[in-house]
Amino acid sequence: MKIITKNQIILLHDQIMSETGGTRGMRDEGLLESALFTPFQLFGNEELYPSIIEKAARLGFGLVKNHAFLDGNKRIGAHAMLVFLALNEIETDYSQDDLINIIMGVASGQCNYDDLLEWVRTHTIGVKYDRN
Repeated sequence: MKIITKNQIILLHDQIMSETGGTRGMRDEGLLESALFTPFQLFGNEELYPSIIEKAARLGFGLVKNHAFLDGNKRIGAHAMLVFLALNEIETDYSQDDLINIIMGVASGQCNYDDLLEWVRTHTIGVKYDRN
């Protein structure tokens, strides 16, 4: 499995700010680290988020909700989630409106982690899931 590092997230954020506008800079490095490390947490030697899909959704959710950056938290959350999936050779199929709606829902509190996870599952191509 390929991961995205803190430095890569910062570079992606800077690129997003250059392309779409907004304030560069970090509000809280600890909140960024929390969003990056949470998908890989263990409890009793068991992964809390065992699949790449679960890790991607947790990463996106954490980046949107933690507000680690001064601006662009929704954009970096969505982008990092999709980049993480692509790095791990998981294809997605979605419209921009679909993506905007779920990310705005997460940001507003109308959607939780499970909603984002379900969105990722429904918008991946050729990945089978055990839905027990």
